[in-house]
Amino acid sequence: MNEELEEEARKLFAGPIAFLKSAPELKFLPDPHVPEVAFAGRSNVGKSSLLNALTNRNGLARTSNTPGRTQELNFFDVGDPLVLRLVDMPGYGFAKAPKDLVRRWRHLVDDFLRGRAVLKRVLVLVDSRHGLKDVDRELMEMLDKAAVSYRLVLTKSDKVKATDLAAVRAATAAEARKHPAAHPEVIATSAEKGGGIAELRAAVLESVAS
Repeated sequence: MNEELEEEARKLFAGPIAFLKSAPELKFLPDPHVPEVAFAGRSNVGKSSLLNALTNRNGLARTSNTPGRTQELNFFDVGDPLVLRLVDMPGYGFAKAPKDLVRRWRHLVDDFLRGRAVLKRVLVLVDSRHGLKDVDRELMEMLDKAAVSYRLVLTKSDKVKATDLAAVRAATAAEARKHPAAHPEVIATSAEKGGGIAELRAAVLESVAS
């Protein structure tokens, strides 16, 4: 990742960022006139914390104690003039969710992925302590089928030993390479310690610039 891009991304995320709206259904989506980068991950993967670290703001994405409570797409405007939008997708893979809620989630996400031409990349967050789970693989298959470019991002990398992190990173990258829509490189991040955040910002900017 070149230093110029990292610096440009740092400046962008240090500037204006504002919550735009929540969309519980597709009819509430904002007009598709600016590139979007979405964040997806199973419940408790640390998505809200990572979004807050990425944007350098504590309360941008609300962290809920109830896994899987956010059943809507949340949009954030980045830059003034507007450069891109971040999309916080609802968490998935929560064990106690009622079946109709899960069905609604799949519907909303699947329709969003298939019909959103401005969606440039989805960042699929994976807990460093657990690696890829079957629910993550299901989402990866959805993204492959919808032909949406995505990249795997490890979260909570400070919670595992360096040797374990290297192993999970290698295993995750090896699996990513088998998927047609996946970026071959994996980013390891820590929202708490700030590790990988500069690289992630640059990756977001790069995905909308290309």
